[in-house]
Amino acid sequence: MYLSTCNRVEFVFTTNENLTNAYLVKFFQAFNPDWDSKQIRFATENCSILQGEEVILHLFNVASSLDSLVIGEREIITQLRKAYEDSKQMNLTGDVIRMAIERTINAAKAVYTQSDIATKPVSVVSLAYHKLKSLNINSNSKFLVVGAGKTNANMLRFLDKHGFNNFTIFNRTLEKAEWLAGNVNGVALPLSELNNYKEDFDVIVTCTGSANKIFTEKVYSQLLDNDTSRKIIIDLAVPNDFDRQLTKQHNVQLIAVEDLKIIAKQNLKERGKEITKCEQILKEHFEDFKKAFHLRRVEIAMKSVPKTVKDIKQKAFTEVFAKELNELDGESKEVLDKVVSYLEKKYISVPMKMAKEILIENQQ
Repeated sequence: MYLSTCNRVEFVFTTNENLTNAYLVKFFQAFNPDWDSKQIRFATENCSILQGEEVILHLFNVASSLDSLVIGEREIITQLRKAYEDSKQMNLTGDVIRMAIERTINAAKAVYTQSDIATKPVSVVSLAYHKLKSLNINSNSKFLVVGAGKTNANMLRFLDKHGFNNFTIFNRTLEKAEWLAGNVNGVALPLSELNNYKEDFDVIVTCTGSANKIFTEKVYSQLLDNDTSRKIIIDLAVPNDFDRQLTKQHNVQLIAVEDLKIIAKQNLKERGKEITKCEQILKEHFEDFKKAFHLRRVEIAMKSVPKTVKDIKQKAFTEVFAKELNELDGESKEVLDKVVSYLEKKYISVPMKMAKEILIENQQ
């Protein structure tokens, strides 16, 4: 299984080979045949290798966000689930990874529901939305969106999900603006048209990579066109797109990224207090996983038992005792068939049950 998130690339696989440097070189060559020897050497020298039980503990921590850049962010569990589904669709995964991911997702859900690790938002997009919501704006408010990158895309996803649907999106590359507008049923315009925009608006959401201010006194005054009503500005750009000095000259409620980061840091500290509780939850799920995994190994090891018993029965009826069976009347054959079927079920179920009981007893 292949997992890629904002700050990690992971490969989860089963193998009987030792994870030597030679194996890793072969693995990365297969993963990307276009890599040269320098890139492969970088990958082999900088990757972390986990094996056995530590893999499961690692997956639990990743899905629960305890091993993420942002503790408590649920997005990672969605990424993990999608990574598994994609790998499964390509016929890359088998029974071991299936079981590992199912148990990982269950453990992560337990962490999110049984602790307060995700109660206070820490992403600037989430915080910006909560701040906007607290200002009690109408659902029919008109949004001007400047920039069509990932941050604004996430912001519009929040807004669209909660009933806001009036978006005009400006971007240097019109195609990107059109792509984002298509996702939220908005209107796309090139950034060069911002100075000529004459429609009224209620909220500006801006996040570009510009080194200079997008909203200067001149640009913002042209947009207002003598409108003196309060405007909300959500500036998520670093450096800022909106000149803070404008707040002194106009009726503006500014939500800026640097202010949100201060709140995020405080909330992150609060989330950190929940880590011990989360680790205990994961420990319990890990013990459950080990038991379930060993039981599954027994099931797989003994999966040939039913077929073997059926083959023995078939040979007895068609070869070994065929002559004797032909001499029996219909009622006797029916009774015999019931007796053999009963024995067949017992010979299949009893060894399986005994093996599981022995396994559980040894674990205890």
